[in-house]
Amino acid sequence: MTDRRLNLAITCFSTFGGSGMIATEIGLAMAERGHRVHFIARELPVHLHGTRHPVLFHEVTESTYPALQNSGTYPLALASKMIEVCQKERLDILHVHYAVPHATAAWMAREVLGPRAPRIVTTLHGTDTTLVGIEPSYLPITRFSLLRSDAVTTPSAFLRRATWEGFHLSPETVPIEVIFNFVDTVRHTPRRNRAGLRRLFPELGDGEPVLIHVSNFRPVKRIQDVCTIFAEVNRRLPCRLVMIGDGPEREGAERRLGELGLEERVAFLGNQEDFVELLAACDAFLLPSEKESFGLAALEALSCGVPVVASDIGGVPELVSHGETGYLAPVGDVSAMAARVLTLLRDAALWKACSHRAREQVLARFQRAPAIDRYEALYQRLVAAAHR
Repeated sequence: MTDRRLNLAITCFSTFGGSGMIATEIGLAMAERGHRVHFIARELPVHLHGTRHPVLFHEVTESTYPALQNSGTYPLALASKMIEVCQKERLDILHVHYAVPHATAAWMAREVLGPRAPRIVTTLHGTDTTLVGIEPSYLPITRFSLLRSDAVTTPSAFLRRATWEGFHLSPETVPIEVIFNFVDTVRHTPRRNRAGLRRLFPELGDGEPVLIHVSNFRPVKRIQDVCTIFAEVNRRLPCRLVMIGDGPEREGAERRLGELGLEERVAFLGNQEDFVELLAACDAFLLPSEKESFGLAALEALSCGVPVVASDIGGVPELVSHGETGYLAPVGDVSAMAARVLTLLRDAALWKACSHRAREQVLARFQRAPAIDRYEALYQRLVAAAHR
């Protein structure tokens, strides 16, 4: 689907996280399809490190003037860089990921550019709608930015509903298209190679199960619940835990597991760019979050044939089929989650069936190419409408 060669820019957070990964994958896929792709961000997005694809990067730099230090000038600097790139490159599309502050910066750039402005696509990813964006200090400008976007997308039907409700919008005032997040099913494929796990745990037994959690370790991820679930499972069935990611809750989790005498059974690996081999070798993925608009790391686990035990909240039920590809439980019900993990680990036939169904559902619903087709079609529709 290449009606015309597009010139588009993507803005996202540069650090580890699902929104940045999806944004980067969209950009790389568009470049593969022959479009001219730019990234406008504070730093080169993590997931672009080492890539050989022909994408262009434009760094956003903030003023070093003393009076402006620590004054939150990034949105202004970002808007200025957007204006600069748009004027030089004559962009067709500006696709921003996360409403705060990216959609607002895009709106400011549009006001300056006037008729020469590109079409603005805003993709919401979660807390920009369910937490930060609806704070009283941000709600009016976030709502206005959504109203001024040419198209808005979300990765789940849950987040679409939450956006309409949280910002007092309607399908008529702001139509929102649901485009599920996606995964590279070739890279994320079932493979039970435990060599990497044995390097982490030299005394790992042949049949000893390994649990895994991947996140940014923010309070909303309920990292202490991960620790409790693991401790309860380990008390009944000796196992190991791999923790990938970093954030404010990591120190408390390490301390808690040390107090329980479990530090030798847990590996904290920090942020990792490539952990597919470890993920695919694990036996269950834990996601006890308080809020979760989609759960990209859980999708990667499912693609690898790893069942997921998660909170029954947000967009997770659109991803995890209870009793089919994993299990869901109420937020905070760590006993129920531990029991579900034990059920999976003690029943080899059940685990195998869940693993198989997980992979099959990902192949049916969350592959990369169909999602990219929909983004490309959206871009083309907006550009065609603008030309008319």
